[in-house]
Amino acid sequence: MKAYVFPGQGAQFTGMGKDLYENSAVAKALFEQANEILGFRITDIMFEGTADELKETKVTQPAVFLHSVILAKTLDHFQPDMVAGHSLGEFSALVANGTLSFEDGLKLVSQRAMAMQKACEITPSTMAAVLGLDDEIVEDVCASIDGIVVAANYNCPGQLVISGEYKAVEAACEAMKAAGAKRALLLPVGGAFHSPMMEPAREELAAAIEATTFHTPSCPVYQNVTASAVSDADEIKKNLIIQLTAPVKWTQSVQQMIKDGATSFTEVGPGKVLVGLVNKIDREVETISA
Repeated sequence: MKAYVFPGQGAQFTGMGKDLYENSAVAKALFEQANEILGFRITDIMFEGTADELKETKVTQPAVFLHSVILAKTLDHFQPDMVAGHSLGEFSALVANGTLSFEDGLKLVSQRAMAMQKACEITPSTMAAVLGLDDEIVEDVCASIDGIVVAANYNCPGQLVISGEYKAVEAACEAMKAAGAKRALLLPVGGAFHSPMMEPAREELAAAIEATTFHTPSCPVYQNVTASAVSDADEIKKNLIIQLTAPVKWTQSVQQMIKDGATSFTEVGPGKVLVGLVNKIDREVETISA
């Protein structure tokens, strides 16, 4: 069975999608449609912009989404048996399996980016990568810290990301090192994604998601929140709303997909981050970068 996986924020690079635009009439038309929907020429930033311009949340999220979704639409024999996306990538996955239309997916991603940006500006918050500790130890350390800090991304065994109030994350990093972490370092992000700090964004996005039509998917999506196969449109919607304040269970999702019969994982979008994570979760499974 073929699994297709879609990356999240952080995978962007200058020049992303330019070859698609120049070599595919389908891709060019979709990119131009995206420029109209967003109200600015995101393609100019994607193809020629600086790293700093690409890092703006209102640009990054739609840019990664567009690269992934348009690449999927130009692939030969694109017939996934299952899909998953890392954080933002879940929206790409939901367009790929027909749950969301291209237009609705892009609008939601743009609204999500704006809502998250606003939430980031309310309280100083951040995220940090923790390497070389078991999940349970990371969770226990977070629970012992004063203030808000939680496990946010279960990326692969021994690689977690924590998220929360700035001072609490800093204190947790020191405690992680004391507990034996190989590294615990702050990440260059705008705020505490996948933590309770995103509650204002969750409320805003919930209204947009509730107002959007979700279709029955062509294959199951393994959602970040549940790490299990979901095919019911209403359940997908509910999990997508919870996702902003809940952890990304990527390790658990990949493990479940393999248990359910996935024999190959194809990463669709910029970079090869997810291929690397899948290889660390299970060395036996085939990985491909589209």
